[in-house]
Amino acid sequence: MLIDEGLELLDEAECRRLLASSRLGRVAVNMAALPAIFPVNFVVEDDHIVFRTGTGTKLEAATRHAVVAFECDQVDALEHEGWSVMAIGQAELVTDASEVERLAHLPLTPWAGGERTSIVRIPIELISGRRIIHP
Repeated sequence: MLIDEGLELLDEAECRRLLASSRLGRVAVNMAALPAIFPVNFVVEDDHIVFRTGTGTKLEAATRHAVVAFECDQVDALEHEGWSVMAIGQAELVTDASEVERLAHLPLTPWAGGERTSIVRIPIELISGRRIIHP
């Protein structure tokens, strides 16, 4: 659906397809009443966004079941095209041993160095997306 000249609103199925095709995104959390956005590599598994993290803001948000936004995109700077998908859900730290073991087999090796052994899962409760198009 065209919502503005050159901007297409993506349906839920296309948003989910694009989200699942990406491996790098950003999680947005509330930090002392201010937005904070962090890049993470992730996978989509059973209608959840899953990533590893270490101690800090993302882990704290998951521990307190904070509502977070997650965004991923793809941009072609040469052609001035691209898309963006945003998902919203309540972050959760995966603590059940059998779930941790099951999810540990996903391609979740952190791209950044450091100790990132905690697994965070965000259920996709709301999802939306847009694509830049050239008629």
